[in-house]
Amino acid sequence: MSKGVLVNLTKCIGCGACTVACKMYNANKWINNIAPVNGENAQLADENWTVIKKFKLFKNDKSQVWRFVKQQCLHCQSPSCVSACFAKALQKTNEGAVVYFPENCVGCRYCMLACPFKIPKFEWQTPIPAVTKCVMCYGRLKEGKSPACVSVCPEGVMKFGERETLLKEAKEIIANDSRYINHIYGEKEAGGTSWIYISDMPFEKIGFNTNVVKKPLPAYTSSYMKCTPIFGAIWTIILTALYFITKRRNTIKNETTDFLYNNPTNNKTNNNLSNEITPTQSDNTFTNVQPETNTKKEN
Repeated sequence: MSKGVLVNLTKCIGCGACTVACKMYNANKWINNIAPVNGENAQLADENWTVIKKFKLFKNDKSQVWRFVKQQCLHCQSPSCVSACFAKALQKTNEGAVVYFPENCVGCRYCMLACPFKIPKFEWQTPIPAVTKCVMCYGRLKEGKSPACVSVCPEGVMKFGERETLLKEAKEIIANDSRYINHIYGEKEAGGTSWIYISDMPFEKIGFNTNVVKKPLPAYTSSYMKCTPIFGAIWTIILTALYFITKRRNTIKNETTDFLYNNPTNNKTNNNLSNEITPTQSDNTFTNVQPETNTKKEN
């Protein structure tokens, strides 16, 4: 069965231990001067695969509260990034993770346009750039272990397990505690995600895209995307044919030019023809013709 992670946002204290574990496991650099991993300005970047963003909110009694939201790839059940990637650089695994294979990537960045959560990032600063994102610590998943970020959380904010089991647990928590919003984010968004969230504050107020459709996004484009290889093959044939036609035309033109200017007999003939009639001779031929006169012979 597909694995998942349940994130209980009411427990997060914003310590940032998960961001450190992510950096260490994936050997990512710290770029806090460009994109911090903690605080109100935290943002995902090519070196930041998970961040903790801080939100200042007000409860119904006007009291101010802070909420810390862990952001990373949600690992969709039917990922649009995978559907958009014709090079198979992004693949959905049986464990639930959406994994990136840089050796297959052609740098088209279609995945960045396709993702409704704006997760994939591009290495703009490197000579040979690639797309980067959280891969759910796929190496650990294959060994039956939880992602690195989950394993170090001191408050038990995240729970790793079978996605269906986690959904049942989330529903029970919401049903037994009136503090929680009656909404499990990721249960149905974009067809469902492997990372699911529960919260006591409205998701639209803590940085979540609540306008995402419930239907899996690839369902809108699958009928067209499956024709991509066919159109690619047709265009390859057309462009190849045009190349050989143009090449043959240029070859014939060059051969004709070489024949006209390099054949001695032909050059002599051309010179004779050009000398027979010159513009001056042509002009004189017509200027020396006298008009006929109709004078009658006098008797």
